[in-house]
Amino acid sequence: MKAILALEDGTLFHGTSFTGDGEASGEVIFNTGMTGYQEILTDPSYTGQMVTMTYPLIGNYGVNPEDVESRKVQAGGFIVKECCKKPSNWRSTMPLPEYLKEVGVMGIEGIDTRALTRHLRIHGAQRGFMATGDHDPAELVKKAQSIENMEGLNLADRVTCDKPYTWNGTAPVFIDNIDDFSWKGTGPRLAVYDFGIKWNILRLLDAQGFDMIILPSGFSAAQVRHLNPDAVFLSNGPGDPAAVTTAVTATKDLCEDYPVAGICLGHQILGLALGGTTYKLKFGHHGCNHPVMDLQTEKIEISSQNHGFCVDIEGLNFLETTHMNLNDKTLEGFRHKDKPILAIQHHPEAGPGPHDSRYFFSRFRDMVQESTGK
Repeated sequence: MKAILALEDGTLFHGTSFTGDGEASGEVIFNTGMTGYQEILTDPSYTGQMVTMTYPLIGNYGVNPEDVESRKVQAGGFIVKECCKKPSNWRSTMPLPEYLKEVGVMGIEGIDTRALTRHLRIHGAQRGFMATGDHDPAELVKKAQSIENMEGLNLADRVTCDKPYTWNGTAPVFIDNIDDFSWKGTGPRLAVYDFGIKWNILRLLDAQGFDMIILPSGFSAAQVRHLNPDAVFLSNGPGDPAAVTTAVTATKDLCEDYPVAGICLGHQILGLALGGTTYKLKFGHHGCNHPVMDLQTEKIEISSQNHGFCVDIEGLNFLETTHMNLNDKTLEGFRHKDKPILAIQHHPEAGPGPHDSRYFFSRFRDMVQESTGK
């Protein structure tokens, strides 16, 4: 089935749909990962975006229920050079086209993804609209131009949980009445903000022994304090961090009395709460092969990344840069010089991606223990 991808600047790409008749829209970005497409599709940080995979063959190992990173497919659309219709892998339970068609997410193949990626690198991430059938290309371009701009867009409140929940090791256990909640474990009590959290983050925090409650993005500082946690964690998520004003305000308050850590959007919210600023990157960092230097150890990590905004902490002398992106020298991590506060921009849980940065979770656990004695 013929399909067209139209970008807001009028550029058109012709291909075919591998999910049947449909339409899709969002900010068009590219991801340089060779594998991990199911984790990418279910990562809430891709809400409002259509993902282009730069690797030419996608879908060859199918999909399975164990590799999801949230409760559903989050990406608005999927763009590949070639989609494998008949996967070969012992873990596969379903082909990728069937998986996307079942949840109503459009996929397009047969376009020159190298040309699209180069276009996005030169001109920046763009709003796009794709559709099957015979359409006036000019009308598709107009539809692309009518999509919300990512700057100023609060998507964290759209993807956050509806109510608090605990983690049983494999899935959420929702709490109907927060007044009935009581801490059950013996480890440090951790209040986790869900701005679009990936489940592998919860798995790795659980592996560190934290007793967790996961909270909606709109939870106030007073509500968190009422739970009497030992520490606070800020998750990844989509959209513009400067638009998540409620979370920035709550984080500023909580930083006064609790150890706090953040990943990705959580890193950006924490930076804003401490007086920094954020700005949009030209085409963002999305992939599993980005080099980052840990300035404390001078070791270079190959990292998993997925963000379109960056933090600027220049002039904040009470903060210290801990990690730097070696591709463009942007900030990848910081810590407070006097308080138990640290954050990184990239993804130490790496679902998908390398495990070089997983020490972040033990570093956070050690910080909490040093601060609280637990």
